[in-house]
Amino acid sequence: MGRRAVRSAPPWSLSLGAALVGLILWGTAALRHHWLQSNAYDLGLFDQWAWLIGNGLPPISSMEGVHVMADHGAWLFYAAGAAYALLPSTQWLLASQAMALAFTALPIWMLGQQAGLSPRRCWLACLLWWLQPVVFNAALFDFHPETWVMPVLALSIWAARDQRPLLWFALLLLLLGARDGLVLITAGIALEQAWHRRWRWSLTAALLSSGWLLLLSRWLYPWLRDGEGPKAAGRMFNHLLGPPLEVLGTIDWSGGGLYLLLLALPCLWLWRRRSLPTLLIALPLLLTNLLSASPSYRTLIHHYSLPLAVVAVVAAIDGLLHEQPERPRSFPWTLSWAVACWLALAKPWFFTEPYLSRMTVIPEARSAMALVSDQDAVLTTSYLAPQLSRRSIVAFVKKGSHPSLTSGPWTLLLLHPKDPGWGSNRSSQQRLLDEADALGWQCQRWPSGLTLCQQGEAMIQRDNTKAFLFRNGNVPL
Repeated sequence: MGRRAVRSAPPWSLSLGAALVGLILWGTAALRHHWLQSNAYDLGLFDQWAWLIGNGLPPISSMEGVHVMADHGAWLFYAAGAAYALLPSTQWLLASQAMALAFTALPIWMLGQQAGLSPRRCWLACLLWWLQPVVFNAALFDFHPETWVMPVLALSIWAARDQRPLLWFALLLLLLGARDGLVLITAGIALEQAWHRRWRWSLTAALLSSGWLLLLSRWLYPWLRDGEGPKAAGRMFNHLLGPPLEVLGTIDWSGGGLYLLLLALPCLWLWRRRSLPTLLIALPLLLTNLLSASPSYRTLIHHYSLPLAVVAVVAAIDGLLHEQPERPRSFPWTLSWAVACWLALAKPWFFTEPYLSRMTVIPEARSAMALVSDQDAVLTTSYLAPQLSRRSIVAFVKKGSHPSLTSGPWTLLLLHPKDPGWGSNRSSQQRLLDEADALGWQCQRWPSGLTLCQQGEAMIQRDNTKAFLFRNGNVPL
């Protein structure tokens, strides 16, 4: 570490490749959203927060009653509010997420070149990143601001190896601005620097990690949550507070072992002893995911493992350094293995069946949403919430909760008891529709069972809207 060499910028062909990958990721995420497969958690949440910030309103979610900074301390997300001030659109979130993931290949190329890899192997490292299953899955899984800083994480490793302390420190600050959980990555960076006996760098990363964690848990979160601390800590790790033998029995050993195997598969055979210090960066986050009570932390479907994928690819770059050069016409075993892992563990096949489940409802949903005004306070389903989240008041019906139409702020229901969506059930939605009918709300029902009810006097419909509804086979109650 520490040796500087003459290096050139990543080639234009890599930037073009990253742009193409970004467009593919954006297109698939936008298609999933159009097919009503996105959800209130988390696309609806972040879409509403961005809209509120863009309109100069307090960014407090009506779904959770939580300020955006009390969610994960993601001050970097205010950049989305600036974009929404220009043009409010969910596509800002989906496109920026896709492009950030795709362009992480550029600092990965820089790391490969810094390590002394040939251009061929630098390309291999970039392809390994694009073919990480969690990259594709995270791009589809609604939106999460930590996706923005995956290039920052890779570049921070490059800056540390190039002995650029000011740039490195600034990048760590950006990293923490995307999600509080990334403090585990900066803590891992402190471990990696300690391995290399770079004590000032290690101490800086450790102090930054602990300082940011204390700032959030002791000041910001209690201030914004009426005295409550970190939201996820108690919910995810209460099971670790019992006697040691009971705690051991609560850990998901089999699920954790499978998770480790699947996480490591794409890059495992490229790791060498030289890769171990880099893998230390992953240790705090990896242990947290393994010990969490929620199994969603131990899958490649969600975004929680995304920083681990960056570390895995950088560790592969370290392992490639002393490998024998590949013959020009030799079979690309490494790349073929990565493609096989992607086909097995990424979820492109969701577009062939699971994501097609609401195709027949889309025209009806579009017709119903055309009747929703910007001023309506909407209570809906989880998969329609992100379609209607650019407003002050929107939420989805949760099973176990019993909102009342007489005491709540709601002016409009858009529910589908036959397909209640994530976190809801048929009985909860039907109870609200029955209550709306008893209160004299004006309702319309479509053939699939999708129902819209509006408070107050009979809904005023323009002639062209009425004709549009009947052309699409909508049947009023």
